[in-house]
Amino acid sequence: MALATTHQDPLLLLRQSIASSSPCIPTITEEAATASDVDLSLAEAKFLHFPSPINATIPLSTPTRFTSSEKPVDLRSIYFAWLKKDESIPDYNDQASSLDAQLSAAGVGEGTVQKLAFVERLELITWLEGGSDESEYIKPLPSDTTNATASAQVASGAAGGIAPVTSGATGRVGRNIDPRLQEIYNGERKMGDRNTALRGIKPTDFSHVRKLAQPFNARKAAQQAAAAHANNATLAHNPKPPVRKAARPDPIILLSPSASSLLRMTNIKSFLESGTYTPAESSSLTSSSASASILHMERTLPSIDAARSIRFIIVDTPEQFKPEYWARVVAVFTTGQAWQFKNYKWQSPYDLFRNTLGVYIGWRGDALPDTVKSWGRGVLTVQVDKYNIGAAAASRWRDREVVEEIWKRIEDNMRNKGWRRDSGPTQ
Repeated sequence: MALATTHQDPLLLLRQSIASSSPCIPTITEEAATASDVDLSLAEAKFLHFPSPINATIPLSTPTRFTSSEKPVDLRSIYFAWLKKDESIPDYNDQASSLDAQLSAAGVGEGTVQKLAFVERLELITWLEGGSDESEYIKPLPSDTTNATASAQVASGAAGGIAPVTSGATGRVGRNIDPRLQEIYNGERKMGDRNTALRGIKPTDFSHVRKLAQPFNARKAAQQAAAAHANNATLAHNPKPPVRKAARPDPIILLSPSASSLLRMTNIKSFLESGTYTPAESSSLTSSSASASILHMERTLPSIDAARSIRFIIVDTPEQFKPEYWARVVAVFTTGQAWQFKNYKWQSPYDLFRNTLGVYIGWRGDALPDTVKSWGRGVLTVQVDKYNIGAAAASRWRDREVVEEIWKRIEDNMRNKGWRRDSGPTQ
């Protein structure tokens, strides 16, 4: 099996291989004659074998026409990005770092795996699948550049093709013209410009026409001035009403519908307003909260609007959400169970908590769930004292500290997203 020649483009071969449903095979040697030469691990493979449309083997370290930060990306990184086309951005980056570490451990000297940005990876996958024929990140083939240059030279008459011929006998003197073209040229009508359109033996003086038109022009100008004055007077007596600014939308807080959640629709409002935790099943809570599907509460956030309170909407499901409502979500209370997000706009916890604040509340002294730990700093974790029915209300003084910490993070998150006194989020 011969190594791919210089005119075989690896990027084009990969696209054609994908179109023909003939998967490429990573190999250890250039001549993959035995099964032991074939290795599906990119950490140990050194070549990529293309069974279709031509039988070719190209080193994985070969630079391609795809560029990232104005530098060519090697074939190994391109093929890896294609294999991980269905992975999320964090998973793709983590696996690229893992492959990079394996390459270093294996002593492969071709360099590191280049991580493509989201837009670059999207452009590459779309091009490889045949969704587009060109991309700003892919340089044209040398043959395409040569053909384009040759076509431009032919069009300009600099090389090849039929030499450009100007209309009229003067432009065709001394040139060999096909007799059939000459018949067509003989039937052409010679065109003139504005200086030759008015035929005559001497220039024509139209100054008398200008004098005749002067009274009409003066009358037209006076009519326009009178109409403009009348319009100004009408506007003075009937001024336009001031444009009313759009009202600031109400921010939204999402709860977990899980029965194991410490905060549910029955006790969330009393907890955030009074700063004292009461179990969701407590008989002291009002019956209206127990059956409500939507709650409203008000809170003053000084850094956003110190003069008036902000009304918050609290729900435990996004079923009635319109697409624009997601920009108004300022906090999501979670129990660490990922099924809570299956109907969300961002179903991945990593994407969700990059766009809004997550809040996990548990019992003081209990271990934090591993899922919550893996979601990173986008989730605020707080703990409250375990509820004791016989304890006095004054013993729950720590609850107020927890509530104030939650409101502080919500306020910071809203301010960073552009919430202002008279407007909603800008991002």
